[in-house]
Amino acid sequence: MINFEYVKANSAQSASEARIKNGASQFIAGGTNLVDLMKKGITAPERLIDINALPLKEISLTPKGLSIGALVPNSVAADHETVKTKYPLLAMALNAGASAQLRNMATVGGNIMQRTRCSYFYDTTMPCNKRNPGTGCSAVEGYNRMHAIFGASEQCIAVHPSDMCVALAALNATVQVSGTKGTRKIPFADFHRLPADTPQLDTNLQVGELITAVSIPAHSFNKAYYLKVRDRLSYAFALVSVAVALDVKDGMIRSAAIAMGGVAHKPWRLYEVEEFVTGKPISKELFTEAASIAMTGAKTYTHNQYKIKLGKAAIIEALTKASS
Repeated sequence: MINFEYVKANSAQSASEARIKNGASQFIAGGTNLVDLMKKGITAPERLIDINALPLKEISLTPKGLSIGALVPNSVAADHETVKTKYPLLAMALNAGASAQLRNMATVGGNIMQRTRCSYFYDTTMPCNKRNPGTGCSAVEGYNRMHAIFGASEQCIAVHPSDMCVALAALNATVQVSGTKGTRKIPFADFHRLPADTPQLDTNLQVGELITAVSIPAHSFNKAYYLKVRDRLSYAFALVSVAVALDVKDGMIRSAAIAMGGVAHKPWRLYEVEEFVTGKPISKELFTEAASIAMTGAKTYTHNQYKIKLGKAAIIEALTKASS
C-alpha cells in the first residue's frame, strides 16, 4: 500500500470538489472493499476523502416509498423495522451478505460501488482488462467457475458480488447522486454497466459524483424471498442468487419482480419471466417453465456450465418459497 493523503469532507459539495481536484482520489466510508483493494495494490489513491461526517444516515418512509441514506450501515438497514416489514426482500438480501462484522461497517452506498471479486482481478500478476485495460481477460480461458453466463463480453466475464443490489434491482430502486453540477437520479437498472469493451468502468457515475441515497418506490408486493446458493453457508459470494417479490391474491400472481445475482456483470433482471408469470395461477409447472425462460440466451464457459441447471433450480425454489 502506497502513502496517501487523508481528508474529511463536511458536505457533499466539498467532497465532490475534492474528488475532481485530484483525479487519483477516492471517497471512503466503511472501506470494507476499498481497503482490501489498496492492500492488494489493485488501486492506489493518492487521497482518501472521508465522507462519514455527511448527513446521509437517515431511513425514511413516505407514501411514495422508502429512502435510505448512502451512509446507513448494511446492518442498520437490514434490522430497520420499516425495511423488514415493508421491504422484506431487501432485508433478506442484506442479511445474506458477508459477515455480521462487515455488515456493521459496510454502507449502502459502498455496497452499490463494490467491485468484482473475480480472482484474476485480485491477482495483480495476471492479465485483467478490468484492472489494467488492454491486457486481456484471464478468466475466459482460465478457471471460470464463478463467472458470468449473461451479459459478458470477451473483454470481461466477471460477476457483480452484491446481494443487496440484486434486491434493489428487483424493487426498481433509484440511486440519488450529487456532484458539482447538481443532483440527479439514476434508475438502478442503468446504474451498473455491462463490460462490453470498457470493463474498467463499473458504473455510469460521472467523475466527482457521490451517492447520497437510494430510493425504493412504494409497491403492492405481499410475498418475497431471497435465495442465495453458495459454497458454504456464510461468508461466501453467490454462485447464483434469486430475488423474488410477488403480489399474490387467491393463488394468482398479479405482478412480479425477479432478479438474479452471480450470473452477470450487474444484477440481472428477469423481465421476460416477470411478464410470463403475471396473471397466472401458482403452480409447479408455471415455475418450471419460468425457469427455462430465465436461462434463455445464457452462455457458459468451461467451468461454469453447472450454472444453467443450478439457475433453473434456484428460480423454481425462490418462486416456490416466495409464493407459499
